[in-house]
Amino acid sequence: MNFNIDLKNIDLKNISLEDIQAKLKKVEKKTWIKIGIAFGAVVFFLIIYYGILNPIVNKKKAQIDDMNLKKEETQNFITSIQTAKNKIKKMRPEYEQYSTLFHSRAEVEGLYQTLSEFAAINNLVISKIEKKTIKEVTKSDAIAKATGKKKKSKSKEKRTVENIAYYKIPVDFEITGNFLGYIKFKRQLSLSRKMLNFDKESIQVVKGSGNATGAIKVNGTLTIVGLADEFF
Repeated sequence: MNFNIDLKNIDLKNISLEDIQAKLKKVEKKTWIKIGIAFGAVVFFLIIYYGILNPIVNKKKAQIDDMNLKKEETQNFITSIQTAKNKIKKMRPEYEQYSTLFHSRAEVEGLYQTLSEFAAINNLVISKIEKKTIKEVTKSDAIAKATGKKKKSKSKEKRTVENIAYYKIPVDFEITGNFLGYIKFKRQLSLSRKMLNFDKESIQVVKGSGNATGAIKVNGTLTIVGLADEFF
């Protein structure tokens, strides 16, 4: 590209518009065409870049940023899962220790036979044994009872096995025999390492028996504690 203009000999202080026009007229037509093509190429490139390439680049950048964010969230989620697993692993021995105190459904059914056997060993007769309505105890109720704090009034909890701590299974009974045998009977039950509570107990001396054997009749309620997932 040749402008044929001697820039060294131009007096910039005294130059006029007419001088500039005269100088430009000396530029060859081909040179102007080349300048136009170059300018058009630059404009075309800018249009292509900002109209097509730039949106594509920005979209790809946004996708990469989103992918990196999801990758970070996934890693945080994996870390939280591992933390939860470690907590569960530490809690499991304690849970297994306490859960052995509760009765499974099979153990509750077998307990009736055990009561009869203990009674027979101690010369007692079970004249009545009747299972009453099972009552569920929620975890919030159990915590409130353990801490001695009053349970906060909230909307009714959704009934799920996860919200239940254990079940209370009341059993009404009537036993006749002698007082010493009944004391031994209760002691044997206490050694079973299962949660059994004598909630109600009424002992009456049987008259007309000569009183030599200390004959008694006992009416009461025995509460069995059952596993939540067994009785839900």
